[in-house]
Amino acid sequence: MTKWRVRDFHTTDLDGILHLWESAKAASAESVYALSEVLASCEKDYAVVAVEGDQVIGAAVGRAAHDQGWIVFLAVLPEYRSSGIGTALLAGVETRMAPHGLNKLSALMPEAETRVGAFLARGFSLKQNLRYLERKIPVQRQELEPLSSLGGRVLARGLWENVSGMRKEKELLERRLVLPLAKADLADEFGVVPPRAVVLFGPPGTGKTTFAKAISSRLEWPFVEIFPSRLASDSKGLAGALRETFLEVAELEHAVVFIDEVEEIASHRSGEPPSPLQGVTNELLKIIPAFREQPGRLLICATNFIRTLDSAFLRHGRFDYVIPIGLPDQQAREAMWQRFIPTSVVNDVDVPLLVRRTDGFTPADIEYAARSASQRALEKAVYGNGGGGATEGATKGPATQDYLDAIEDTRTTVSEEVHRQFLEDIDVLGRV
Repeated sequence: MTKWRVRDFHTTDLDGILHLWESAKAASAESVYALSEVLASCEKDYAVVAVEGDQVIGAAVGRAAHDQGWIVFLAVLPEYRSSGIGTALLAGVETRMAPHGLNKLSALMPEAETRVGAFLARGFSLKQNLRYLERKIPVQRQELEPLSSLGGRVLARGLWENVSGMRKEKELLERRLVLPLAKADLADEFGVVPPRAVVLFGPPGTGKTTFAKAISSRLEWPFVEIFPSRLASDSKGLAGALRETFLEVAELEHAVVFIDEVEEIASHRSGEPPSPLQGVTNELLKIIPAFREQPGRLLICATNFIRTLDSAFLRHGRFDYVIPIGLPDQQAREAMWQRFIPTSVVNDVDVPLLVRRTDGFTPADIEYAARSASQRALEKAVYGNGGGGATEGATKGPATQDYLDAIEDTRTTVSEEVHRQFLEDIDVLGRV
């Protein structure tokens, strides 16, 4: 007569479940479900345990989803295996799930799993040529409310790949920021401390905001943009609202926090009496060190005028990197034109000529010129060159001359003087 028996799970059995989990883990039996999921199902779904005296020697946990049930955990202590306990546990949990009206009971397990025999003995069939796929959802349900209150959002995947050209900047950001944050455990092995705060600086329109969003998308972390102009109307005042916002960010597991045009609240402190914004600058200087102590977060500040930032703001210990984002080089401009020109006509357009003519253009300038050329070509196709009907056999899309005309009419964002100052700032203030 067996000395063990199968009964319903009790809350006092949690220590036994943990012991079973550790035993299975020690035997290198990878689990499809996380321990937190198993424990939650023990309390809320269906669970049975095998006991000998007061000791929990095995457990089976099930979960129902519509008309299908899933075995999320099955474990027996090593010294009790091959005694039919696993099959008995499966029978017990199936009996308790029966009132749910299930049509199918399923289980997922690693290829090296040793408890297949218990399933086969209970009437399960082993399905061949199946692959288990999973994807982690980046934002948990409990985070949605605080994220919404912050005006944050989870950005679409693929923004990183959509950043045309800018290869040098992308490679630098990938290595310095994304790599140590996305592979934190590996970084720790090498003694690398993941970055917590960075400054992106460069002329207007060079893509600093685009890069911040792309980094958020690449990491699959929520993106929270802070607008000082909006916080200024808060009853707590700008400094108080800023402090409150960062306290709310602390409730998120991960976040990329972005402040654009940070010079508005972190400019040089001077003057008598002090400017009202000096209190805001002081508050921000206090916030950053506290923010840096929280893992899973990255603060990105962007500025067009890095020279105006307070010297204490940029010092080591607050920002890990001060990274320049400049005008696109020839390779980057070519990638941008290839992206913006319709595929139906790109082979007929002199792209190298457009690349040469847009030296000194920002990404925003190039996008504007491309859209302007498309609009001009559309109008010519519909109304004709002289305002009459469309020309017979007209090109179905913009031609090289349309782009050249649009380039000629585009006022560049960055003057030669601004670009010269930017190059000086790289030498004096850049930190990569």
